[in-house]
Amino acid sequence: MSTPARPAPSGGSSAIGWVLTIGLNVVAPILTYNTLTEDHGWSEFSALLLSGAWPVLDSAVMAAWRRKIDEFAMVTLVFLVITAVVSLVGPHTARALLVKDSAVTGLFGLLCLGTLLAPRPLMFYFGRKFATDGTAASTAWWNGMWEYEGFRSTMRTMTLVWGVAYVAEALVRVALAYVLPTRTMVTLSPVMIYSVLGVLGVWTAWFGKRRAAEGARRQAEAEAAAASGAATA
Repeated sequence: MSTPARPAPSGGSSAIGWVLTIGLNVVAPILTYNTLTEDHGWSEFSALLLSGAWPVLDSAVMAAWRRKIDEFAMVTLVFLVITAVVSLVGPHTARALLVKDSAVTGLFGLLCLGTLLAPRPLMFYFGRKFATDGTAASTAWWNGMWEYEGFRSTMRTMTLVWGVAYVAEALVRVALAYVLPTRTMVTLSPVMIYSVLGVLGVWTAWFGKRRAAEGARRQAEAEAAAASGAATA
């Protein structure tokens, strides 16, 4: 059974979708949080809570535009809620805040691992967000790929690796927060966060291409074997 061809991307739709996604899920929450905490004296919890309104708006826009809920915005919202809740727990010392930051990424790792028990893992929805342009044709193509065992295995493996990596990263950062001086960890902590994200991003792209190439090779071999069998029949 051959895999369906990927639809040609819609440039205009893809560009608008990316602007909305990055603007409402990344840029707007960061600007809102920084402005409220630094310029207006809001608490971290209140600023994070209000920042979460942007992903909600993104979900509403996507639901109205494409008539579907955007899972990426929902995960971003969940991440902000987790951050807000974690910020309320325990003391508010500098070391405690560093530990709380680690707890957030650790919880994200656990979320990844938890979705391995769901019908479709988290990376399936992340992949659909970043590997398609959001149009009905490309979304249907991505959803249809779930029928193939190799695709399902790829999504589950990616989710497993992301989950384990973020849990491990969180544990290492928590340990370092109690070993290294706070001043050192303030610099090291974001470096670790973005380094792990960068490594995972590069690995995901490489692994996805490798699995796609393997699938194409197996499909070509199967078609060649079928053609050979038909010729000798």
